[in-house]
Amino acid sequence: MDYDVIVIGIGGMGSAAVYHLARKGVRVLGLEQYDIPHDRGSSHGVNRIIRLGYAEHPSYVPLLRRAYELWRELEAACGEQLLFITGGFDIGPRDGTLVSGVLRSCALHGLQYELMEPAAVNDRYPGFRLIDPLVGVFQPDSGFVLAERSVIAHVEAAHARGADVRARETVLDWEASDAGVRVRTNRGRYRAKRLVITAGPWASSVVPALRTLTVAERQVLLFAQPLRPELYRLGRFPIFNMDAAEGHFYGLPIHGVPGVKIGKYHHLHQQGAPDALDRDVHDEDERVLRDAIARYFPDANGPTMALKTCLFTNSPDEHFIIDRHPHHASVFIAAGFSGHGFKFCSVVGEILAELAVDGATRHDLSLFRLSRFGSQTSIRPSNP
Repeated sequence: MDYDVIVIGIGGMGSAAVYHLARKGVRVLGLEQYDIPHDRGSSHGVNRIIRLGYAEHPSYVPLLRRAYELWRELEAACGEQLLFITGGFDIGPRDGTLVSGVLRSCALHGLQYELMEPAAVNDRYPGFRLIDPLVGVFQPDSGFVLAERSVIAHVEAAHARGADVRARETVLDWEASDAGVRVRTNRGRYRAKRLVITAGPWASSVVPALRTLTVAERQVLLFAQPLRPELYRLGRFPIFNMDAAEGHFYGLPIHGVPGVKIGKYHHLHQQGAPDALDRDVHDEDERVLRDAIARYFPDANGPTMALKTCLFTNSPDEHFIIDRHPHHASVFIAAGFSGHGFKFCSVVGEILAELAVDGATRHDLSLFRLSRFGSQTSIRPSNP
């Protein structure tokens, strides 16, 4: 059967792309090598932080505004709450990269925020135990998005609009020509006018020339049952993003499963092929996270409820890659979301649908172009 667009990889980004393509009324096929959803990539672990004032770059803020709108539209379509507003802190030294970056984005885009000294943070939210020189930038619009439930919601909404989505079907190769694209899997062969690649940690397997531009990294998440759970429940404890002496940590209140959730960016700096990275959890993994909990959230430092691994897919500058393949006009790539991409799934899906159907998007993608890597961009006009 022929399609208008084929999407490879149905995690957070791919499920949103399939949904937005189906909304446009095109014939779309989504292909996923594992289950939908699954716990092998980057779109599991209950929930993901969303925040509007973005330290990473002010250019993300307009995309985030649209992402919030689209999450609410998806909720209306599926009849389920997916976006929870808790308020949230970006925490770090006053002159550090994180706090200064958040304040810059808030100033440029007129966002509401409150800069708080550590004692004020601790008084308002007793689950924290911040110390000098850490300060907190509080944003009332911060919160979290449900991860697996969002993938399911996007896929079910896509199904309702006629999309064809298939799990446990591995892409073996693809080719593009002036006539369109052909995709061969372990179950069949498909043709389409356009191809969208949202393969997460496996992006370089689907597009081998991305090998130096998208690198998988092992992450570990800890869910700890607090000693004082009333301080960490939804409605009492905000999300946080914290640049401390021990590293860059993030966390969320109790929701959906027992325990407050905490992770550390670039956990143990373990990178490699996604299928070769260690999926087990070890004592050292927990120690890395427990050290931060004991110092900054001592009332959360209770029994372990769960430890889970997931993967980041890092680009060299940790900004996203969203672009047309430089040698195949009918192929579009979204990859390298570097551990901070899930909140953008809703709008990235819209972007990819616009690119694949209309050839252009209303959104500014200048920060995400492949050309920024110059000689690092090793994509050549050969097929995978």
